[in-house]
Amino acid sequence: MSFSELGLLPELVAAVEAKGYTIPSPIQARAIPAVLDRRDVLGGAQTGTGKTAAFSLPMLQILSGSEFNGQNKRPRALVLAPTRELAAQVHQSIVDYGQHVNIRSFVIFGGVGFQPQINALRRGLDIVVATPGRLLDLCQRGEMQLSNIEILVLDEADRMLDMGFINDIKKILQLMPAKRQNLFFSATYTKEVKKLADSMLHNAVEVEVAARNATADRVDQEAYIVAQNAKPQFLAEMIEQGEWTQVLVFSRTKHGANKLAKYLDRQGIGAMAIHGNKSQSARERALSMFKSNKIRVMVATDIAARGLDIADLPHVVNYELPNIPEDYVHRIGRTGRAGKAGNAVSLVSDVEEGYLWDIEKTMKKNIPLFRIDDRGEKIAMPRPATRSKKSRPAPGQNNRGGGGRGRQGGGGGRPQG
Repeated sequence: MSFSELGLLPELVAAVEAKGYTIPSPIQARAIPAVLDRRDVLGGAQTGTGKTAAFSLPMLQILSGSEFNGQNKRPRALVLAPTRELAAQVHQSIVDYGQHVNIRSFVIFGGVGFQPQINALRRGLDIVVATPGRLLDLCQRGEMQLSNIEILVLDEADRMLDMGFINDIKKILQLMPAKRQNLFFSATYTKEVKKLADSMLHNAVEVEVAARNATADRVDQEAYIVAQNAKPQFLAEMIEQGEWTQVLVFSRTKHGANKLAKYLDRQGIGAMAIHGNKSQSARERALSMFKSNKIRVMVATDIAARGLDIADLPHVVNYELPNIPEDYVHRIGRTGRAGKAGNAVSLVSDVEEGYLWDIEKTMKKNIPLFRIDDRGEKIAMPRPATRSKKSRPAPGQNNRGGGGRGRQGGGGGRPQG
């Protein structure tokens, strides 16, 4: 099946093909006709499945079908995204796909000045891509009107809920017409996500291209038992011995991300950190250097990495496991995208084993677990008959073990209180 067979305009097909895509992905093949038919859509899709095009292309076609009314400059479509990076990425895709149609769009997020965003709104827009917080600020200032919204897209709705945007989203929904088309996309499907989806969607078409809470099929996953204080050296040696050229490493904390990036840099492995305390320009610079292979490693927190679009990323490392299993799904979804193979490695201290069991339970899949012995040999670890849930860091604890410096894969020290 081709994009033209999905009922898309020749102008949109040309734009898609210019980006090198000729065959629709499964979610595109299922979602595009439903959106063009003006149906609500509930999309359960992993990252890297082409979901941005799945809603952007039909949205552009619907909006281009009615002539832009210069007397009415209020936006007709709104895309909500959880982070600045994802919002910018989605908007760039809309610009690329819509280059041959007369549609005005703009991206709105925090961390930058208000005035350019206000100026764009006053000139008139068809599509606004925004993060919830800044959008609500503009609405409360009277600069953003949502009374003409025909299409609402929630992209990565699960992450928006994880980040505490539920009240902002509810306020935004109250500012829009009740009669509108809703497109709801989420990589995972928790009770909270289902509750929000049920409140928004009407007779929705369900488009699910992978089992909910599952991970990408082409990601090779493995985990290593490593003492917390041995993790920096273990990671550095893994990168060097494997001759890895591009690695995205996830840290639980901003301080930890900074510390690890500095350590790797001192080992001669070019690394930079991105997190919420970094300015937008610093984050963009780090991402640019990472994409252009000027540095080998980018260390990121979950929120900062959300929405990153890095083509053909070969390796993801969980320097510390997330305490929310769905975050693991999002993390490793950075690799193995668009049908490419990927590799995800997790470094697990003894106090993190409970997180690993929770992740496996959520995915309904065992992750191969290893340790490195004193001779440097990779040894498969047997599964415990009973998996204890008590081996987890206490809230706020940074998983640091006590005791002296250990070898790679050695047992972790006692957690400090």
